[in-house]
Amino acid sequence: MRESAPTPTRRPRNIAAALVVGSVAMLALSFASVPLYRAFCAATGFGGTPQTAKIAPTKSGERVLAVRFDANVARELPWRFEPEVAKVSLRTGETKTVYYKVTNLSDHETSGQAAYNVSPDQAGVFFVKIACFCFEEQRLGPQETAEWPVVFYLDPALESDETMRRVEEITLSYSFFPTKTIAKPKASEAGSEKPKS
Repeated sequence: MRESAPTPTRRPRNIAAALVVGSVAMLALSFASVPLYRAFCAATGFGGTPQTAKIAPTKSGERVLAVRFDANVARELPWRFEPEVAKVSLRTGETKTVYYKVTNLSDHETSGQAAYNVSPDQAGVFFVKIACFCFEEQRLGPQETAEWPVVFYLDPALESDETMRRVEEITLSYSFFPTKTIAKPKASEAGSEKPKS
């Protein structure tokens, strides 16, 4: 027995329903794409996105690499922002703390948040941050200066990665952009300033 062909009125309804479902799915994906992309980059190190950890590794590796620090500020944010040291050398698995010095050059309170990445891109999955000012919005009072730490290590697993075999230097780059709201406490209030000696 042969199946009957769909009636002429049912076919346009099926097409219209498919178009509506497709449109809603595309709209949902457009809203979800940014957080999904961020999660993907954080999990894989794609695009030089560093990893995060709560504790340092228990064992050091063998290789020693240089890590260079880069600092940038958007034109709209009146801050001077620079690393206290331009470069350090460290063994894989060794935990290092470096400080960035920042000054609000304006006569009013300002706030900003850092975007960051690591180059070369393949190093992102092996660059692990334990603490960083970049995870939250930062604010500074008029003419205020602060020192913010970055605590990190290079995962010893990079030693067995073929793409990292010829890499001798990794660059950690920050770019600060202004934020509109000032909701979170200053790094100094959160106890993350450099200890006074």
